[in-house]
Amino acid sequence: MTYFELFDLPVTLNVDKTGLSKKYFELQKKYHPDYYCNATDEEQQTALDISSQVNKAFKTFQSPDETIKYVLHLKGLLEEEEKHLLSPTFLMEVMELNEMKMDGASREKINENANALMLEIYDEIAPVIKEYKDGVTATDKLMQVKDYYYKKKYIDRLLSD
Repeated sequence: MTYFELFDLPVTLNVDKTGLSKKYFELQKKYHPDYYCNATDEEQQTALDISSQVNKAFKTFQSPDETIKYVLHLKGLLEEEEKHLLSPTFLMEVMELNEMKMDGASREKINENANALMLEIYDEIAPVIKEYKDGVTATDKLMQVKDYYYKKKYIDRLLSD
């Protein structure tokens, strides 16, 4: 069962968080292992498994990046430890940010430039994320989302150093 099925949500790249907490608590009340202490071992294990999946799903849906990662993984477009090639233009922009860091630019200035780059790459992909329809959106559009995901991850890593 996918996280979307578990929460009775359509597959989307942009989960509507309205009612998400309510659904989470509803599912936890239904499947929390504490409610199964008198059940059979098999029922206890099932409850534990589902409760764990509810926790993972909720955490995933709280993060737009993790939601995108999850959908791309569901669609078979993202693999763990994958070496995704980024465009030379993007890599040059990131190299400029790295040079700013090495030249001692202020954290504020680096963040300002990184945020501008983030906005630029997000603006390119925002319509795909917002208008995604499972089974309808073309694979090439999802590949653009994948490229965005890796670019954002790259910038996030640079800022966390």
